[in-house]
Amino acid sequence: MALPLAVVILGGPGIGLAASSIRTERVRFQPGATSAVVEASIKGDEIVDYVLGARQGQYANISMATDNGANYFNVLAPGENEVAMFNGANAENQFEGTLPESGDYTVRVYLMRSAARRHEVAT
Repeated sequence: MALPLAVVILGGPGIGLAASSIRTERVRFQPGATSAVVEASIKGDEIVDYVLGARQGQYANISMATDNGANYFNVLAPGENEVAMFNGANAENQFEGTLPESGDYTVRVYLMRSAARRHEVAT
C-alpha cells in the first residue's frame, strides 16, 4: 500500500548553480501529518535544496506557488546531485507521482539564469 506524501513549497530560491550558493534545508513533517508547507524567498543566483526523506512506493505531490514567473524547482532522486528526475520549468512547477526508491529526495528551487542575473526576487 502506497503511503501518501505531499509537500507544498511556496516561493523559493534561484539558480546560478554555483555549489557554494546552495542553501540546504530539511523539510520536517509534524507527527501524523502527510504534508508540509515551506514559505521562503530567494534573490538572484541563490538556490535552496529542500531535502525530505521518503520511502519507495510513496506518492508525492510537490507544487510551488510563486510571484516570479522565472522561479522553478527540480526534483532530484536520492544520491543524485545534478540530474533531475523532474524539471519544473517543463511542467509548471507541479510534480505528482510514486517515488521509485527510498531515501532523501531534493527539491531544488531556483530562478532562471536571466532573472538571477537581474537579481530578481521570488517569494
